[in-house]
Amino acid sequence: MSSETDQLTAEQRFRQAFERLRADKPKVLSPGTPVSQNNVAKEAGCDTSALRKSRFPSLVRQIQEYVKDHHQERPSKRQDQLRKRKSRAKLRLRLDEVASQRDHAQSQLASANRRIVELSDELRIVRMQLDQLRPPTTPLNR
Repeated sequence: MSSETDQLTAEQRFRQAFERLRADKPKVLSPGTPVSQNNVAKEAGCDTSALRKSRFPSLVRQIQEYVKDHHQERPSKRQDQLRKRKSRAKLRLRLDEVASQRDHAQSQLASANRRIVELSDELRIVRMQLDQLRPPTTPLNR
């Protein structure tokens, strides 16, 4: 394969590298690497200064047009980190809010259970008092 790449001209190597980057199938760089003049040179296995507009004007123009047409607003690493930090802060606030709601609900449940026990005891006492005040029942037909 090295003999195959030796036979290619520099422009052919740059064009192949450009096509690989456009197809997101680079051999040298990692997949997802954005297309740029420097990255095309790196993908071709050359120094970034080797791909100059004075040497390869049509190729450089094609690369620049591709970059211009396919430019995606990619946030900087700092912006990405700030976005993630803000998202985590929102999630932390939501988690705190949900935990507070859970604690409040548990408190209400404990209070309701305590009140049920109190009312059950009171009902038992009232029934005992009622049974003491009522005369015993006598069966009819005796």
